[in-house]
Amino acid sequence: MTPSSLSTRLTLFALLSATTFYFLYKSRRRCLKPLKHLPLNPNPRPGKLFFLTQTGTSKALAQRLLDLLSSKNNIPFDLVDPHTYEPEDLPKESLIIIIASTWEDGNPPQNSKFFVNWLADISTDFRAGNLLLSDCKFAVFGVGSRLYGDTFNAVARDLGKRLRGLGATEMVPVGEGDVDGGELESVFEGWSEKVVTVLKGGLVMENENGIVYESDVESLESDDDDDGEGGGEDIVDLEDIAGKGPSRKKSVNVAKTNGKLDGKREMVTPVIRANLEKQGYKIIGSHSGVKICRWTKSQLRGRGGCYKHSFYGIESHRCMEATPSLACANKCVFCWRHHTNPVGKSWQWKMDDPLEIVNTAIDLHTKMIKQTKGVPGVTQERLMEGLSPRHCALSLVGEPIMYPEINALVDELHRRRISTFLVTNAQFPEKIKMLKPVTQLYVSVDAATKDSLKAIDRPLFGDFWERFIVRFLESSQRETSTDCISLDTCERMEYRRCRCLF
Repeated sequence: MTPSSLSTRLTLFALLSATTFYFLYKSRRRCLKPLKHLPLNPNPRPGKLFFLTQTGTSKALAQRLLDLLSSKNNIPFDLVDPHTYEPEDLPKESLIIIIASTWEDGNPPQNSKFFVNWLADISTDFRAGNLLLSDCKFAVFGVGSRLYGDTFNAVARDLGKRLRGLGATEMVPVGEGDVDGGELESVFEGWSEKVVTVLKGGLVMENENGIVYESDVESLESDDDDDGEGGGEDIVDLEDIAGKGPSRKKSVNVAKTNGKLDGKREMVTPVIRANLEKQGYKIIGSHSGVKICRWTKSQLRGRGGCYKHSFYGIESHRCMEATPSLACANKCVFCWRHHTNPVGKSWQWKMDDPLEIVNTAIDLHTKMIKQTKGVPGVTQERLMEGLSPRHCALSLVGEPIMYPEINALVDELHRRRISTFLVTNAQFPEKIKMLKPVTQLYVSVDAATKDSLKAIDRPLFGDFWERFIVRFLESSQRETSTDCISLDTCERMEYRRCRCLF
């Protein structure tokens, strides 16, 4: 090998080595570029800073935090009074911070009752799902007093649970300030600094040692499941937790006559009653219930109504949703009661008077309507109309047609010029045959074949399919007008039989 050839090769090798080193160096510098300089959102929308206040303390703290965020750290936020905010816009938000006071008996302040109640309703609505706020980050700080024991910062804690249950990401743990402990200012200051650090760095969570880690987001279900065993008397939200209600396998002390039930057992046990009332249900007697529908609230506020309004002109704000039977003959896999309500093939409980059920249902319904007075969007005219229900949807929960006096109850509603919309799962053809005409009959058809219906509805009757078919044969033989889809292709079927009542 000649000296010139060796020199050329060494020069080429040195050049390649230098080039390789240069590109490795630049690549490493790019990887080490601080992430905190990256914006959280290329087109940031101002976050919302809510204050839930009764005496002004939470508002003052929120104002201080707003100054810290906007003026000193250039993080855009809007200060919002929840009384003037439309809660249905929450899914549009990407950042929310809530400073929440807890008032008497663990209740929210007056300016935020509708906001808090809406959040509670939507978090237990199976139709909303647990991803409604999945694009939102949040933080909550509570203002309360430890002198009130278990209700200390109850509102803030509950808001945190609700938001997590809807899929929102918690930036920092719920802060808890004690107005009577002398540490409110320092606790709030420390919590605020953590919020600012997270927002500036785009982190998920930061602990006391400055270590960044993923938030251990717990849903409503996991929070309550941790309560474990031995909580037989605890109030459990039936719409969120499966299997938490009283076991039907446990023995029940029921008086017997000749080995048969004497009919005096109440359908709704104290535990079930407490659970339903917690969710907003008003229990009537021992087996009936009424609840104000979310569509009723919506149309009271001038927003949309349910499909009955679109299809049939029924005004949702004048509709009362109720049931004379919380029991059912199916154990559907999609039931939002999670199979904690009673089931049975026949009526075996104490029976209340139909007139008393109607009177109490209307009374409780109108009281719930009155509570919407002052809610943004509710006009006096619409409120007065809502106090006079013109339609009753017997579809709240359970199987209304199981109630032995269903005809008397429907007659009483018609006598008061209230139209009726009765829902049935087609498992009681003999009841259908004896049923007097209702304004509209709705048949829930959850599957198109025998096997799929069995798998989905899990009926108690062994001859469930025959009962189902007989139901349609009965309908075709009655003097009614029916409008349906072919049985072998349908997923949903609606039989409408109408009579002009007014």
